[in-house]
Amino acid sequence: MSKTESRPTEIKALAGARAIPPLLLVLYHYCEGHSYRGWHLFDVFIAKGYLWVEFFFALSGFILTYVYGSRARDFLRWKTYSGFLKARLARLYPLHLFMLLFILYLLVTLRFLAHEGGYTSIYDQSYHPILTFWSFIANLFLVQAWNLFHSLTWNGVAWFVSIEFLLCLLFPVYITISRGGIWAGLLLIVAGFGGLLALIFTNTHGLDITFHNGVFRGMSDFAIGVGMATVYGRVRKRNGAPWPAYVHTIIQGVVIAAFLYAVYHSGWSHQWRDIYLVPPMMALIFALAFDRGWVARVFQTAPLQKIGEWSYAIYLGQTAWLQLIRFIQQRFYPPDDTIVMGYRWPDFIWWLEPIGLVIVCLIWGALLSIFIEEPVSHYLRRWMNRPAKSKLAVAQSA
Repeated sequence: MSKTESRPTEIKALAGARAIPPLLLVLYHYCEGHSYRGWHLFDVFIAKGYLWVEFFFALSGFILTYVYGSRARDFLRWKTYSGFLKARLARLYPLHLFMLLFILYLLVTLRFLAHEGGYTSIYDQSYHPILTFWSFIANLFLVQAWNLFHSLTWNGVAWFVSIEFLLCLLFPVYITISRGGIWAGLLLIVAGFGGLLALIFTNTHGLDITFHNGVFRGMSDFAIGVGMATVYGRVRKRNGAPWPAYVHTIIQGVVIAAFLYAVYHSGWSHQWRDIYLVPPMMALIFALAFDRGWVARVFQTAPLQKIGEWSYAIYLGQTAWLQLIRFIQQRFYPPDDTIVMGYRWPDFIWWLEPIGLVIVCLIWGALLSIFIEEPVSHYLRRWMNRPAKSKLAVAQSA
């Protein structure tokens, strides 16, 4: 971006809207691995939690198009395209690499403890992602979710980062199509939903598609986000006064009501009816993008803004704690018939464990964001933007 160009204003409501989904995904992954809580209102809502990945892929397409849409032609030039990829990698890769190495550290440490203690490590049991040399190499190059393996690998949730990297590579295609205006935007939205429908009707477990065909899931969601941003840009440019805040509040309320209705009237998760949740989820992005209305104001509050900043770190950092819970259960939990405060141990820990996990992942995500993600990303962006001669001088002096 040239010095004369100004960056589009941040949409605070969308920044804050990133706060809640990672925590819901933490609960989803916990309940899938440890059983649900036996409370219908909670269980049904959390069981659909995997669909928040749809939200994030679409939000990524929306924000990238919102930021770079005015420079669509520039992406035909290598300088602009390579600069974009460098900026995205500086954002995505440092934390991904840290967590990959952290999982490797846990693997070595817990296997050593298991060997010394004469028991089986959690990493040698069947429910963990595959942890092989070649899958590690694939993770280093961010290609692990490109239909290369038959399972999730290493930091399992990083399949999302692998697909996000692919979408960054493909972004010039999307943004070129978006130049066609509002009809191109609508076409992208229709194509995206068409892709999701094709996936859900050819799959036996809903849209929970990750290491195999996750590329098509991400591409479909991303297309919807790019299309919505294209339509949004045209709507914002129209003549006339903006709608009153109460109109935005009503629209946002209707969208949330439609989402909750879809959650509780589409049956249990991982079947074709899960697609009912996607339209209101996508509509929420569009409804919040105007940064007006009561719901938007909630997401503009300081706590949600801050948690939104940590959202990527919360999401990417959760695997370590999900695995450490397995280790703690294996080595430190008392027998099930132990009485604690008048309750059997399983009943006593039933809610404390997932609540504690969310709190720990929130704190861990904050630490990762503050001490790894932000400073390293900032350093890489500064280094990448240095003139070539300056980089050469630094390399020669090293």
